[in-house]
This record gives sequence, structure tokens and C-alpha cells, in this order.
Amino acid sequence: MNDIVTPPITALEEALPDVLMRLVSELHDVAYLIERVEPQILEVGGENVLQSPDTMKILQGIDLAVQKTRGLAEFIDTITGSIPNEWKVDVSTALSLVKLADMQRSLANGMRHGHSQPLTKAAGDFDFF
Repeated sequence: MNDIVTPPITALEEALPDVLMRLVSELHDVAYLIERVEPQILEVGGENVLQSPDTMKILQGIDLAVQKTRGLAEFIDTITGSIPNEWKVDVSTALSLVKLADMQRSLANGMRHGHSQPLTKAAGDFDFF
């Protein structure tokens, strides 16, 4: 009988404040990406786009999403200051659930350089995954 031996799962324990600050960074990035949608709507819709009540509701929704995302980031940032560095968490399971490779790397080791979608990327550019 073939017994399958699986390698032991290694815990990826990290200081909780470090993990939370990476989350704060991701939330700021999300707010930035959401915020970039508004000028695009105005550019595509032309000067009359602001005459539509529906467009105004969409723009207000975008603004609210940005404010809420930044508010969550600031909340987490503030409470993180009171958490001792000795507090450790195992992030391996949580990281395995993150599907975007760039965000997974960023949350895993905090090595993000710039925003997740740089301003220099042309429309239609994408990464195969």
C-alpha cells in the first residue's frame, strides 16, 4: 500500500503589528485605485455627465468608498500602535486565501514598491496569471 507522506505545514508566524501595517498599506492602495475611477468617468462621459442624477450618485458612492477605505486604514493604523510586537499570528492560512499574487506577496513580506496598478500602465495592459 502506498502511503502518501505530506510535508509538515510550517506556520508563518509574524508580529501582529507588522501584519496589520501591511494591511493598512493595502487599504490605502485600494482607496487610491477607487479614487482613480472618478476622473475616468468624467473624462469618458464628457462635460454633460454631471447633469445626470445617476452619475452624481455614482460619484458620491465612489467618494464614500474612498473615505470608508481610508477610515478603516486609519483605524487599524491607530489601534496597531497599542499592540505589543511580541504578539504573533500565523498568517499562512489567510495568505493562501488571497488570490491576487501581487497582494499575496505584499501581505506576506511587505515588499510592495508603488501602487498595485501604476499610472504608466496603458489601457488594455494586463498580467497573465
